[in-house]
Amino acid sequence: MTHHQAGAASALALARPTPGWVALRWFNLLGMVLLVAAMALPLHAQDRPVSFADLADLVSPAVVNITTSTTVAASLDRTRPQLPDGAPFQDFFNDFFNQDGRQQPRPRQSQALGSGFVISADGYIVTNNHVIEGADEIEIEFRDGTRLDATLVGTDSATDIALLKVEADHDLPFVSFGDSESARVGDWVLAVGNPLGQGFSVSAGIVSARGRALQGNYDDYIQTDAAINRGNSGGPLFNMNGEVIGVNTAILSPNGGSIGIGFAMSSHVVERVVFQLQEFGETRRGWLGVRIQDVSGDVAEALGLTAARGALVTEVMDGPSKAAGVESGDVILSFDGVEVADTRELVRRVADAGVGREVDVVVFRDGAEQTLQVTLAQRDEEQLTQTAAGAQPQSPDVSQVLGLELTALTDQMREQMGLAPGTTGVVIGAVEPGSDAESKGLRAGDIITEAGQQPVTSVEDFHARLDAAREAGRRTLLLMIRSGGDPRFVALSVD
Repeated sequence: MTHHQAGAASALALARPTPGWVALRWFNLLGMVLLVAAMALPLHAQDRPVSFADLADLVSPAVVNITTSTTVAASLDRTRPQLPDGAPFQDFFNDFFNQDGRQQPRPRQSQALGSGFVISADGYIVTNNHVIEGADEIEIEFRDGTRLDATLVGTDSATDIALLKVEADHDLPFVSFGDSESARVGDWVLAVGNPLGQGFSVSAGIVSARGRALQGNYDDYIQTDAAINRGNSGGPLFNMNGEVIGVNTAILSPNGGSIGIGFAMSSHVVERVVFQLQEFGETRRGWLGVRIQDVSGDVAEALGLTAARGALVTEVMDGPSKAAGVESGDVILSFDGVEVADTRELVRRVADAGVGREVDVVVFRDGAEQTLQVTLAQRDEEQLTQTAAGAQPQSPDVSQVLGLELTALTDQMREQMGLAPGTTGVVIGAVEPGSDAESKGLRAGDIITEAGQQPVTSVEDFHARLDAAREAGRRTLLLMIRSGGDPRFVALSVD
């Protein structure tokens, strides 16, 4: 073998992989494949579109601009100038001013702009109530420039939703509601509307939060960072399937412009409201006939509940609950087969359950659960009446206990406080600064009508309930407080 051949053979031997080297190479190659797959998986899961153009083209024909006109009387409050008889323009000034010399009110048009979307081929349109509220005329403009006059079908101020109707000589493009309950924080969304009166506009973002509440009892807002401005009100919030999962309603902003915090009423709420407006021209919500409050940790302990959950009944009015046997002090744990987390959830479930339905209501009372059958009525604010106990008043006495100065009610106090003649309880005369009672919001003039879920008609009754709670090993005493006529439960420490 020549030197050259030996060198080549040596090089060949060095280049030939050993069995261990081959295994290591394949192991590294497999690791690289798995790394690439792991890196690609999140991108696929996000399903981020390269462009929103196709989606915008799909849904935009059903999104409309809404212009409203309201006729109002305006007066500049100017007095008529003094003109000699026969002066030029005298007839004009006589027509322009009233007999008393004041300028006659002149009607003017006040216009507002908003957005909406078509939900049916025959011309039903959804928008916000505040967009069309008080309007004399409502005009709908489609993206292709078509303009149609709209009539108002119905409104629901509680959710700020309005339903309009236009008549066209052909089927209109429309969009459908999607399932807002399946929307997740981080999902892509598209807001379409007429921001600041600039015309058709699209903005994209994500679902920032779910289940937001602003001020209403039935609030269920989707929070999004998709740009929403004035004029977007009433416009749709789309998911990536082109389905409406929210109605753009409000923004949180210090300057009136978008800062990435917008709110759209969820389709879960809107779809039910729209259906009732179509059917009845109004909303018909279920009504239990109770006042309720959330269950705090100390209230749960006072009641013997293992966890702070459900809705605590503070008052039972004449209506479905009273007929079914619901009592003040009950904790509603389940409604129509679904567990109740808090008062907000119960209010929404009752409203959605429908009028005239019989539902199972599970309550916690005296340390045990009971199931009651309640036939829901229709909610009517006029049905919310005050109730009062009918025990006989006791002679006045005063006591200092749990940081409270307590005095029994007298007839003179009832008259001064505007209470019903049969109202019983003990009056809080003063609250010790820094006490647990002060931290729980008790104030002079509040009335304690129950202690330990038993009626209180005297200071002696209160002490008896307190002693019973201590003997039972309770750390708190549950009180029913009436402040300005409204009842609520408060759990005070017995130490």
